[in-house]
Amino acid sequence: MAIYGLDIGGTKIETAIFDHELNMMKSWRIDTPTQNYQVFLDTVLKLVKQADDYTSERGNIGIGMPGLITPDGRALSANIPCVTGKYIEEDLATLLSRPIALENDTRCFALSEAISGAGKGHARVFGAIIGTGAAGGFCHNGQLEVTAQGFAGEYGHIPLPADIQAQYQLPVLKCGCGLMACVESYIAGPGISRLYQHFNGETITPKEWGIRLKQNEGDAQQVLACYLDILGATFATLAKFLEPDVIVLGGGVSLVDEIVNNLSPAIEKYLFSGFRAPLLKRALHGDSSGVRGAALLGSTINDRTTVLSKSKASIY
Repeated sequence: MAIYGLDIGGTKIETAIFDHELNMMKSWRIDTPTQNYQVFLDTVLKLVKQADDYTSERGNIGIGMPGLITPDGRALSANIPCVTGKYIEEDLATLLSRPIALENDTRCFALSEAISGAGKGHARVFGAIIGTGAAGGFCHNGQLEVTAQGFAGEYGHIPLPADIQAQYQLPVLKCGCGLMACVESYIAGPGISRLYQHFNGETITPKEWGIRLKQNEGDAQQVLACYLDILGATFATLAKFLEPDVIVLGGGVSLVDEIVNNLSPAIEKYLFSGFRAPLLKRALHGDSSGVRGAALLGSTINDRTTVLSKSKASIY
């Protein structure tokens, strides 16, 4: 049976068709409708019908998307606001007339990289995306960790350490989640812009910061030092709780060599003396890891049961 993976983001929906051995047969992308729920549902239905027409069968469906599912089953999503308050899992399963597997996009990424990506061969894999947000997922022996309330892996909402805040005189920012001083506000893409403005007074994009890093600009280097302290302390905290064998990095920030090449010593700075940081690797499947992970979930569906997982992605 064919397997369909849908990676639904705030900007694009990627749909991919896989065979039963998880070889990709076809993929395409369209814009995500984010403001009208019925249009959103109709769009997903159209994509699945296109996949059915291509395969001449009714494939299993795995979906990854940003959001949280509350205990009563309602969706919360800042990136796709039209689904907020809706019973998205039930509505999609009814509309598509078949069971679905719905997970958050960051955990689909983690699953993909643990099974067939940069984490393959390691028992304990943490997938960490650092892009417009910061979230991840943990896999043990190729199985995605599923928790009761679904917020495990939200490392972006670990608080900024007080010593780092004091050392760099950083502003204490309110996060989109409602908490104060979540590290996501400093380490995600928009956070880099905030750090540069804090040290220099100028507002620039993360891409421009990367260019200035290559030029060895002093302010850019100061931002890098602060950034590495924050991310190093965050991943050290993660290591103390989960002790992953490897942390697989994804998202735009993971492409910055100056971060990746200097991150291990930054982590060890905040570990116990004499202990090593987990291995750090860039994602093997890049921005296709999410759709591959969604398909992996779809491949495990029980034909009579909708998979209602409780670990959903960061919405911020």
